[in-house]
Amino acid sequence: MSTGSLFLLAPRINETGLQLLTAARRRGLRAHTARSWQVPEELAGLRPAHLYGGPLFADAVARELGIAALDAPADWLTALPRELTRRRVECTTLALARQVRRPAFFKPPVDKFFPARIHPDGSRLPGPDALDDDTLVLVSDVVTFRQEYRLFVLDGAVRTASRYATDGDLDVRPLAEDPLRREVEAFAAEVLAVCAEGLPSAVVVDIGLLADGRWAVVEANPAWASGGYGCDPEHVLDVVLRAAGPDTAVLDRDRPHLRDLPAVVR
Repeated sequence: MSTGSLFLLAPRINETGLQLLTAARRRGLRAHTARSWQVPEELAGLRPAHLYGGPLFADAVARELGIAALDAPADWLTALPRELTRRRVECTTLALARQVRRPAFFKPPVDKFFPARIHPDGSRLPGPDALDDDTLVLVSDVVTFRQEYRLFVLDGAVRTASRYATDGDLDVRPLAEDPLRREVEAFAAEVLAVCAEGLPSAVVVDIGLLADGRWAVVEANPAWASGGYGCDPEHVLDVVLRAAGPDTAVLDRDRPHLRDLPAVVR
């Protein structure tokens, strides 16, 4: 990443975006908030470029800016050993998920095609008139997380972390101030020792403490679309810049994790 690189943020910027905007400008990046869901004309030719925003924003601008966006594998959770997930998780199609006849947690793996939540069965998921039958869905056994933590991971190591929820409610605290810090760090190290090679080099991993006192992985998400909560913005920026940066600088290990970007017609 060179001084003067473009860092483009999605419209309707959130608190994390504001923090990253400030951090990026301190580093000498040309950090801008887009006015709409497209690249501003005056910035269209700037290279190299990076972005921060949701999947819709990445799909709208990344290809035009020559940005490679790294996604966590859709089926990543399903490949983890049960001692790390503490629950059954499967990645299936929406058509098959609608046939599930037990209480479960249903979630799109990356794109938020519908709200992630617990349903008594799959019959209440969006129908074929709303979403294609082959849309991927994660179906998970229902568990109760008492505390949940966000880890920004770069090259297999946690760069910064924060608590973000207690008993399902927003409860933000930097990890350095959390009484469970050592337990979080220990479980994070265990998780990354097992599965770092199956993730992109820059990614977000969420973990949590279950009601029964055991630790479990919650999910993995693209760093370029994830809130920072109480994480250090400078370290969040380090991860985001790698997670959505020039397509000419993609690491070989990250090529399987490149987001399939659509061609946008203006």
